Amino acid sequence: MTLERREVSNIIVNQLAESEISLVASLPDDWVADLIKVVEIDDRFIHVPVNREESAVGLCSGTYFSKTYSAAVMGASGMLTCIYAITKINYTYEIPMFFLVSMRGAIGDTAKYQISNGIYFLDVLDTIGFPYKVIESREQLVEIPRVHRHSRVYSRPSAVILSREVLNGET
Repeated sequence: MTLERREVSNIIVNQLAESEISLVASLPDDWVADLIKVVEIDDRFIHVPVNREESAVGLCSGTYFSKTYSAAVMGASGMLTCIYAITKINYTYEIPMFFLVSMRGAIGDTAKYQISNGIYFLDVLDTIGFPYKVIESREQLVEIPRVHRHSRVYSRPSAVILSREVLNGET
């Protein structure tokens, strides 16, 4: 992990802690691997690796009933696989949930198999009325608590979508 990536991961976990998030469910994605490593060693969080993105939706949705704030960390393709679970569980029962998502498939992603995500990911979120904030600079990371708070006020999920440049410490 480069120093820049470590610094960005530390900023993100501090923003999660400021949001009073104490449980983080994650599914590995190359772009968020460093962030997951920092969460794992931070005593402020219980980290739960999941084998399917829908498991993160179930776990994080369930924490709402225990008044525990949580976050699900995954890639854009993983979040796309959760659309049914989100609309069925979170929208139907008005359960807030917070996502941190890497913006795979966007300009700059060199993985050809991720490109389809960049083509329609944000359009899918817009279609289902899913609130999100795309973070393209380190300075915007302070928006994490505000987006998390919005999910609680709105009683539905919200997401912070992290660009490759931010996760790599390039901005």
